[in-house]
Amino acid sequence: MKINIAIDGPSAAGKSSVADRLAEKLCYVHLDTGSMYRAVAYLAQKHGFSLDDEEKIVAFLKETPMEVDPDGTIHVDGEALKEQLYGNEISLAASSVSALQGVREAMVEKQQEISAKKGYILDGRDIGTVVLKDAEVKIYLTASAEARAKRRTDQNLAKGLPGDYEKILQEIIRRDYQDTHRQHSPLRQAEDAVLVDSSDLTLDEVVEKILDLIKEKTEVL
Repeated sequence: MKINIAIDGPSAAGKSSVADRLAEKLCYVHLDTGSMYRAVAYLAQKHGFSLDDEEKIVAFLKETPMEVDPDGTIHVDGEALKEQLYGNEISLAASSVSALQGVREAMVEKQQEISAKKGYILDGRDIGTVVLKDAEVKIYLTASAEARAKRRTDQNLAKGLPGDYEKILQEIIRRDYQDTHRQHSPLRQAEDAVLVDSSDLTLDEVVEKILDLIKEKTEVL
C-alpha cells in the first residue's frame, strides 16, 4: 500500500535531497513544492510582475497550466524549468511570492490534486500543516543555520556559483525569519510530525533514519 510522505523544514535543511533519495528507494514520486514556488517567482520576474502584486500573479497562475514531471522538471508557460530555479535571488523571491495567500491557495490546490493518487513525497514549509494534513508520515527536517549555510556554500561552489559563507548565512537567517513570520501558512512543525535534526548527520544517515520511521508507520497501517 502506497502512502504520502510530508517533509517540512527551513531553507537548505536538505529536504529536496532527502526526498529525492527516498523517492528512489521507495519508487515514489518526489513533488518538490519549493520548485513550484520558485517557478512562480521566476515567471513573475520574467513577465515584469512585482513580487507583491498578488492579483496579477494569481490571474497568471489561473490562466496558465502547470505540470511537474517525475524528474522534477516544471512545464509552464511553454517553458521547461529546472536549473533556472536555483540560486539565492530566486530563493528569496520565492519566499516573497509564497507569502501571498492567493498564490498559496492556487498552488496548494494543484499539489493536492497531484498527490491524491498516493505514492508521493512532498517537501516544503507547510506540507504537513496545510497541503497534506492527512499524510501518513510527516517529517520536520531541520539543521542549525551554520550547518545549512556550510552546505549551501559547498553546493554553490560545486556548481561554479558564488560561495560567500557569511553572506549565505545571513540570507538563510533572513529566509528563516520570513518563513516563520509570514501571515499565511508560516513555517512550523506539525503536531504529528517527527523532528529530525540533520546538523551532524550525513545524507545517507538522514535517509536511513526516515526509512525506519516510514517502516514503523506502515507496519501499523
